[in-house]
Amino acid sequence: MSVNARDWSRRRPFPVTVRLPLAAANDSRVHRRHYLPVCLKFVLALVLALAWAVFAYAMAQHWMGELTPGRQWTAHLLVIGVAVLPAFMHVFLAVGLLLDRRPLRSHFADDDFPSITILIAAHNEQDSILDTLASIAAQRYPARIEVMVINDGSTDATLERLHSVSYPWLEVLDLQSAGGKANALNAGLRLASCPLTVTLDADAHLQPHALRRLVTRYMSDPPNTVAVAGAVLVRNSRQSLVTRMQEWDYFQGIAASKRLQSLFQGTLVAPGTFSLYRTDILRVVGGWPSCAGEDTVLTWAILQDHHRVGYCEDAIAFARVPASLASFLQQRQQWARGLIEAFKAQGSLLFRRRLSTFFIGWNLLFPYMDLAYTIALIPAVLLACTGVYWLAGAMLAFVLPASLLANLVVYAVQARMFRSVGLTVRRNPFGLFGYAMLYGLVLKPASVMGYLSGLLGWRPRDYWR
Repeated sequence: MSVNARDWSRRRPFPVTVRLPLAAANDSRVHRRHYLPVCLKFVLALVLALAWAVFAYAMAQHWMGELTPGRQWTAHLLVIGVAVLPAFMHVFLAVGLLLDRRPLRSHFADDDFPSITILIAAHNEQDSILDTLASIAAQRYPARIEVMVINDGSTDATLERLHSVSYPWLEVLDLQSAGGKANALNAGLRLASCPLTVTLDADAHLQPHALRRLVTRYMSDPPNTVAVAGAVLVRNSRQSLVTRMQEWDYFQGIAASKRLQSLFQGTLVAPGTFSLYRTDILRVVGGWPSCAGEDTVLTWAILQDHHRVGYCEDAIAFARVPASLASFLQQRQQWARGLIEAFKAQGSLLFRRRLSTFFIGWNLLFPYMDLAYTIALIPAVLLACTGVYWLAGAMLAFVLPASLLANLVVYAVQARMFRSVGLTVRRNPFGLFGYAMLYGLVLKPASVMGYLSGLLGWRPRDYWR
């Protein structure tokens, strides 16, 4: 008998019994008393962000009044791309996070937790794979775990390292030739026997209780939730200036975006680095596609199938990020290409009447904004040096204060979350300076190249980077 995926989305593949202790019940009543509906929060954030963007555009238009008509069109397009839209996004982010109240988790007995399959695709990971497995062994998850490491044609000692340990829950699947991360994960998915599947990078280290928090968030979220993205932070942040800058990007930018999207029911990427999925839904949508942005395309396919994707901000995996500038740029080109691939595969999501559609459209603006930034930055600096400030002035007057506000709010929210899980925010002034002053200079052009790659169909050489 065939099973309709939408029917399954209305119920869990395991019993859910909610047992709220008295203190949690009291907190829940207080939470509800001060609760604003999600749609009202969305409208408030949208109105304030639009007001700031309209003000920015009106002032910039006034400054551009002396330009000739032929140049005004170009100037308007540049100002919208580098000042108006970024100002709108920063204010929307700040207001949204200020209004965000993470939904309370329900309390579950140990017997309520489902068994999970953890898929780890490994390609030349001899230096990190044993530590990743050790972090899984330290989780003390209350239900059965099966861990499947798919050795995807490694040419180093990865397979030997895997055979040197004897965890009872570990199974190694050896693929003779490398076929890419998506192929490896799909090979593991075909053998997965648990109702939930978690993906984890082979160089990631799980914080204690990460699995329990991730599954508890899934069990506490609305019934149509079929995937939950975990929080990914940088593990090798002291390796180079490039990793120091990325530490702030993951801590501030990426985490904040996912948290905001989750607030408005629109989480757009469940990263393969650390995410949870319902196994049956993974099979219904066909698993991971063989492309540069396999996790993005997969998540959009899940949204296309009328499901919800959540986010768990305190289920943390520390992952290694590219340490050299060349490998960092290649990774971000791949991410940008993945966005284009997602639009090609699931572009009809733009026409859905859901809050998540707003963020689909938001992503549609990134190629334009990154291109405008890449084109306008040098002219803005040169014009400012000659006393012409209409372009640089718009960026400083409207983007800078909105960006400062957004980053202060994000830092406060993230620092509070860190304290709740026993972590501290490490001092990283050089990374912060690089993140504020240099990051966009190299990231935006790399993203533009990735967008072009996706549009023109250029195939990346290596899906593992």
